[in-house]
Amino acid sequence: MSRVQLRAPCAGWLLPLSEVADAVFSTGLAGPGLAIEPLDDALYAPADGTVILMGAARHALTLRVAGGMDVLMHVGIDTVNLHGSGFECCVQDGQEVRQGDCLLRFDLDLIAREAPSTATPILLVSGGQIIDLPTPRPVQRGDALFAIESEPETAEKSVAANAIVATTARQCFRIPFEHGLHARPAAQLVSSLKSLQADVRVIHRGRDANARSAIALMSLGLVCQDEVEVLAEGPDAEAALQQLRHQLVPLAALTTPAETLPVAPAAQTDALLGIIAVRGLAVGVAYRLVEPELEVPARAGAITTELAVLAHSLATVAAAQTRTRARANGALAAILDAHAVLLTDPELQSRAEAEIRAGASAGAGWRLAVRHHVALLQGSHHALHAERAADLVDLERQVLRAMLGQDPMPDRPLPEQAIVIADELLPSQFAQLDLGRLAALAMARGGPSSHVALLAAARGVPTLMGLGSAVLQIEPGQALILDADRGALHRTPTDAECALARARLEAQRERDAVALREAAKPALTQDGVPVRVHANLGAADEAAPAAAHGADGCGLLRTEFLFLDRRAAPDEAEQTQEYTRIVQGLNGGMLTLRTLDVGGDKPLPYLPIAAEENPALGIRGLRFSLRHPDLLAVQFRAALKAAAAGPLRVMLPMVNDLSEFRTAKACFDACVAELNIAAPVSLGVMIETPAAAMLAEQLATEAAFLSIGSNDLSQYVLAMDRGHAALAGALDAMHPAVLRMISMVAKAGLAAGRSVSVCGGLAGDPEAVPVLLGLGVAELSVVPRQVPRIKQQARQLRLAECQQLAADVLSLPSADAVRRAVRHTLQGVSP
Repeated sequence: MSRVQLRAPCAGWLLPLSEVADAVFSTGLAGPGLAIEPLDDALYAPADGTVILMGAARHALTLRVAGGMDVLMHVGIDTVNLHGSGFECCVQDGQEVRQGDCLLRFDLDLIAREAPSTATPILLVSGGQIIDLPTPRPVQRGDALFAIESEPETAEKSVAANAIVATTARQCFRIPFEHGLHARPAAQLVSSLKSLQADVRVIHRGRDANARSAIALMSLGLVCQDEVEVLAEGPDAEAALQQLRHQLVPLAALTTPAETLPVAPAAQTDALLGIIAVRGLAVGVAYRLVEPELEVPARAGAITTELAVLAHSLATVAAAQTRTRARANGALAAILDAHAVLLTDPELQSRAEAEIRAGASAGAGWRLAVRHHVALLQGSHHALHAERAADLVDLERQVLRAMLGQDPMPDRPLPEQAIVIADELLPSQFAQLDLGRLAALAMARGGPSSHVALLAAARGVPTLMGLGSAVLQIEPGQALILDADRGALHRTPTDAECALARARLEAQRERDAVALREAAKPALTQDGVPVRVHANLGAADEAAPAAAHGADGCGLLRTEFLFLDRRAAPDEAEQTQEYTRIVQGLNGGMLTLRTLDVGGDKPLPYLPIAAEENPALGIRGLRFSLRHPDLLAVQFRAALKAAAAGPLRVMLPMVNDLSEFRTAKACFDACVAELNIAAPVSLGVMIETPAAAMLAEQLATEAAFLSIGSNDLSQYVLAMDRGHAALAGALDAMHPAVLRMISMVAKAGLAAGRSVSVCGGLAGDPEAVPVLLGLGVAELSVVPRQVPRIKQQARQLRLAECQQLAADVLSLPSADAVRRAVRHTLQGVSP
């Protein structure tokens, strides 16, 4: 037996592993030891030994000391992502060193800026045991840390001795980890085999390693997409392979959950990052949709002739829209209705006619009129205004095509699995795409609340926007992977990466087919806890399809579809009729009707809404409605009348505090009394601001239910504009600050006996579902097509495990850390 005294490899502050912001280290998966918050910019040998593993990323190394014991030193957390930047090796593999020799130099400031933590774990990863771990305290380089002793019989020998009755099993796998088999995934593989009696070897290009040794696994130098063979011998050989299937990609059959298999980009610089408009994954070929600038006559004929050309062209476009509208429903039907209103807008027509009378041709006059209004919208510097300007640009093109004798809305043939690339796709262009061949959309501009984004969401087409001009340089026919779950477009994927992504897609399709067959069944967790999964709706035609997809009801009806892009507010009769249609379409499910959510970023032409410097912080949501109480009262009365057709409740958007709720409640109660409703519908609130989350306990005393809008809550908590392309990758509702807000709301609802739901994008995120359930959210509202998948996932979870997971992730430092912890926990659960 050998005993070795380890000394501090740098000056700093000692930490217990439990305080390291990475579950693989903090839970001891990678091995026992401690961590140092370094003050030095170098790492020195803690004892005499031999350097046995210096990774290519140079952020970690392993020292083998007397007795065959291996000590791992890992500088910072997630520093593998730095790809060696800021690190300088002073030794090489196989070199013998003396205690105090310099091993590695690093840029501590760079690590502090770019990595989640500078904490540096010092771990015993094989061959012994630790004696006398010290308590947290400051240390100088060379101070005594702890002693390690080799064991007379290693764990590997013990396993071999027990594997006498040998069952042999083997399988080939692919390494899915983006940065290869480095310390964290190696430790996870080792941990998954701990309780099993089997000798497990990983074989790669003639070399093999003991799968119970993280050091041995790392020494293989495996990178993402490498193929390995695993040979297991012993009573638990099959079980060992099953454990590895949860973490590696089986080549024989894809049995690992799709969401736990990352698609790695060929290179980080190869991926374009954009705004996620519709989540999903697509593998296909680039199809450039380029619309040349339409040439219009510069010289005008007689004024009466040009006016007649304009009138005829407008009528031609109206007829084409009517034909398309006849076969449309849902979001597309609503958008075409809005276009019909814009096409006959009196200000637009009168300006075009004025330009013609001033000497412009019909085409030039129409173009000048449209671009005048486009400039007004884009000049407001609000993302939503710019997105509505795209609708006018669409109409400009349709009318000019009609003037040139072309089809205003031509069909667009696509290659199989086309990933359509455009500067900014227009609604009419989307309407003419062959959806049977369309795999995904990738746009240089645009935002998640644009009309095209709504159309793509309704059809389940993965969509990224705001990718920048670089996306327009992609050659037609180029193979692409569009990962709209992570906001990345991979421009030059390898064949292996495409194959892995296709395998993910096929596995997801199979699971979706099963989920759809079982969609009508209740969603009960493994321990019998009911989870209600509702659908978010934006039009009456979407209600019946949502019910067919198994939705328990509607958790969010965006009533703006009745108010936007028209010349006058819908009256009480029209609203009552539409809400009644939706209630009936839900087939007995609850309709949760959100009152009008408009403001400076969602203008109503028939109401004076001043442009605001920052509309997200301006007069919107309930603030707007309280300034127009007559409009609010009409909506309340229509909702109350529609409740006669089936279950209905009303919720108020952007509530900040109890005084705002009480003001709206007084109006609501007056409508109830006016209509003499015997059993009034309930009135709840949306929690979308930090103020509302902090005061959820007060709101829950009077509001009938609480619904969390995770999209707005995230942007306000994290101070990030949800429409900002440069921030798209960082705005993640899985940030622990957002989750803590949700936890506060859930606890307040539970204490008051109020239901708490989430109706933002987080509700449909498979990685978020177990966390939300664990925090106390029992109702989720998602895009209709996601309902079967989320119900199926809920059936495979246990509430007790979700609660433990939620408690664990609230203490993590970032959204990335939360997602990593969730993926580790979810291995083996197929969402």
